[in-house]
Amino acid sequence: MSAQLAGMVAVVTGGGSGVGRSTVHRFLAEGARVVVADLNEASGKQVVAEATDAGHGDVVQLVRADVSREDDVVAMLELAVSSFGRLDVVFNNAGFAGAVGPITHISLEDWNETIDVLLGGVFLGTKHAARIMRAAGSGGSIINTASVAGISGGKGPQAYTAAKHAVIGLTRATALELAPDLIRVNAICPGAINTPLLDQGYPEEAGKILDVMQPWPQHGRGDDIAAAALYLASGESRFVTGQALVVDGGLTVGKRAQDAAASNRYAGMAGITRGNTGQQTEVHPID
Repeated sequence: MSAQLAGMVAVVTGGGSGVGRSTVHRFLAEGARVVVADLNEASGKQVVAEATDAGHGDVVQLVRADVSREDDVVAMLELAVSSFGRLDVVFNNAGFAGAVGPITHISLEDWNETIDVLLGGVFLGTKHAARIMRAAGSGGSIINTASVAGISGGKGPQAYTAAKHAVIGLTRATALELAPDLIRVNAICPGAINTPLLDQGYPEEAGKILDVMQPWPQHGRGDDIAAAALYLASGESRFVTGQALVVDGGLTVGKRAQDAAASNRYAGMAGITRGNTGQQTEVHPID
């Protein structure tokens, strides 16, 4: 069986950990050449080292990128073209939980930073990927990480939820705009996936909690989202565009009877959490 991404070139933002890391390895295994883009250069280097150990050292590149900065986004996409000669797939995946706390205590600065990364990063990645793909004339696939929070809302961080709703809207609008250029634009809506973004350094404990949060009795892993990204990147999804693919173990269908809610680590606090970006989380007790 031939590799599904043979000859393709992909850029994965947030490629240094979690879903991004799993996707980088899956894309490489399926024959793609991959640019790993991450703000956390240390975690990005670790993924490249893993890829090199797996025999993919000559088809993987690393670039430090803040997806909220247009110059960084342009540079990471240009690296794909200059290193590998083309651009076929962009996975706008980078993100963090962002602003947390009651709506009455969230600062405008933390709100704007969250929107700039979660929504602005998708906008910039789509804008500049579309320019390159359109000029090449061979089509392509743009994949955006949304969330079940972008479909059902729920009791989650407000800026995160708002941004993920907007990512789905942007996905649908740009899919319509770019369809004549054979550029597909889709979103993936993960449920509760056990990655460093969620587990806060305690993957086993988090896994036990997540196991009972949805009808499917096993929690989601980064590999589950990577498999969805592979489908949307490959020719198998030739006729799929403008969709928000939910990968959540049935979470949006309904919770299990014995549902156990995860404790809110930041209850009674406000600020901004920057996840595995390598940047400091800044939260404080609510007065």
